[in-house]
Amino acid sequence: MLVKICGITRLEDAETAVALGAGAIGFVFWPKSPRSVDPERARAIAAALPPFVTTIGVFVNQAPAVINEVAARVGLAGVQLHGDEAVDVLEQIERPVVKAFAMGATARIEEADTWPARVRLLIDVHDPDQRGGTGKTVDWNRAAAIAARRPVLLAGGLNAGNVADAIHQVRPFGIDVSSGVESSPGVKDHARMRALFEAVMEGNR
Repeated sequence: MLVKICGITRLEDAETAVALGAGAIGFVFWPKSPRSVDPERARAIAAALPPFVTTIGVFVNQAPAVINEVAARVGLAGVQLHGDEAVDVLEQIERPVVKAFAMGATARIEEADTWPARVRLLIDVHDPDQRGGTGKTVDWNRAAAIAARRPVLLAGGLNAGNVADAIHQVRPFGIDVSSGVESSPGVKDHARMRALFEAVMEGNR
């Protein structure tokens, strides 16, 4: 089970997440996010992590040139598109792509198939303002239907109290957690992270 801890702004949080078992770390480069991080700080954090940890940059409706420049400067392994990007943007992105699939009330499961298999889908709550980190959960039944069609990352309000149930019900490839392990936006609570990873182990049994 891949665990991605997103919204990292501090080295000590990234190091704790990795020590607990995180396989991926997420940096938010959308300026409107309360978890937004400067590329130079993200670069310093990424450089201090073990080589087996995947670093992902989160962008929202930003120009491909900006995405590619930040990804190169930070040394990102991949980028996460968390806005209203269309499939044709893939031709302009130089890194592997994770695409957020907003699970709104009107979203059809079949829409997930418009993205090619080389793109890892991340299922999150539909929120056109915050674009993630809302603390709200998605419809796990509908998420499970997509997870049965292709590997997905599950996001949306996951925490130590519900992640085991989410894993059992959805059977995702991995999970993405941000607000569920925070004391404030961009500041991770290490006790909550530890509890989350313990719950993930329970959910995988």
